[in-house]
Amino acid sequence: MHEELLKIQKLKIVPVLALPDARDADDLAGALVEGGLPCAEITFRTEAAADSIRAMARRGDIQVGAGTVLTTAQVDAAVDAGATFIVSPGTNPKVIEYCIKKGVPITPGVATPSDIERALELGIEVLKFFPAETLGGLNALKSISAPYGKCSFIPTGGISAKNVADYLSFPKVIACGGTWIAKKELIQEKQFDQIVSICKEAVAAAAKAR
Repeated sequence: MHEELLKIQKLKIVPVLALPDARDADDLAGALVEGGLPCAEITFRTEAAADSIRAMARRGDIQVGAGTVLTTAQVDAAVDAGATFIVSPGTNPKVIEYCIKKGVPITPGVATPSDIERALELGIEVLKFFPAETLGGLNALKSISAPYGKCSFIPTGGISAKNVADYLSFPKVIACGGTWIAKKELIQEKQFDQIVSICKEAVAAAAKAR
């Protein structure tokens, strides 16, 4: 497993963030670090994504990756800004092969056995199960992953403090993506103390699975 993914496995939770304004990135990173989750997946769902990655990466105290990466151009933008890992919502061979060529770890999204086999064919064994709860949750993941002993998963979508321990108790799950950690409204309202509290709650919930 790549070094960046081992870091994620140790943390157990990856905060998944959409930042409308890169000026909030530094304060948000500080809140994540203070809350015990020094990691961020900045999604390319806003125009501020690359600048937000750059602002967090320059701190040096937080692991920063890029999510919702759909194109090779976005891979370049993310890596140039300082992202050390890539996450995509689906299994796009072009994007996966490009990341492999650049030497940056990518966790592609899978929803079916066919998606898993496509990723395995490309040499990727750590996969994003997405959208987890919509697809049937932990029971669905256990079912579709059963034939694939080499795979590990990072479920994302519908994960919360209430169910994260259940997911993490499944040996094939190395971490969970947490969109609930810092919702856009909290960021816009600069409720960073609240984000610190949510991080600490998430860390405590994840610890129950260890």
